[in-house]
Amino acid sequence: MAKSKSFWLMKSEPSVFSIDDLKSSKNRTTYWEGVRNYQARNFLRDHLKVGDGVLFYHSNEDPVGIAGEAVVVKEGYPDLTAFDPKSTYFDPKSDPRKPTWFRVDVKFVRKCGEVITLKRLREIPALKKMMVVQKGSRLSIQPVTSPEWHAIMKLF
Repeated sequence: MAKSKSFWLMKSEPSVFSIDDLKSSKNRTTYWEGVRNYQARNFLRDHLKVGDGVLFYHSNEDPVGIAGEAVVVKEGYPDLTAFDPKSTYFDPKSDPRKPTWFRVDVKFVRKCGEVITLKRLREIPALKKMMVVQKGSRLSIQPVTSPEWHAIMKLF
């Protein structure tokens, strides 16, 4: 039996990597690197699968919110930036023989006409339990339920 499609929200600061950067990447695809939180790492390593939907979320921006849609095109594999002393994401404790940090590849699907703001998300009853709308929710990779995904797709 085929695995059902899952949905995710992935946060990025637009000054680091934006939805426009993804759109202009070669083949409109990039690897999602630099995650240094164990829970988010576990999602990347164990749960994100090819074909899963991604809400591309701009954080630390005015306004914060969903900027576009992407899709997972390569499942979790070691984040090589952890082994590169010149990288911002270098982790001296990470061992290439037993990697600690992982990444996935995502491909651009579409950009929102305008950012679907966090304020707007909080106004939608179907999204009241969505992780990103909860106070103190800072995780950079978050699961999104199928009903939440479909409610957001109507806003594009």
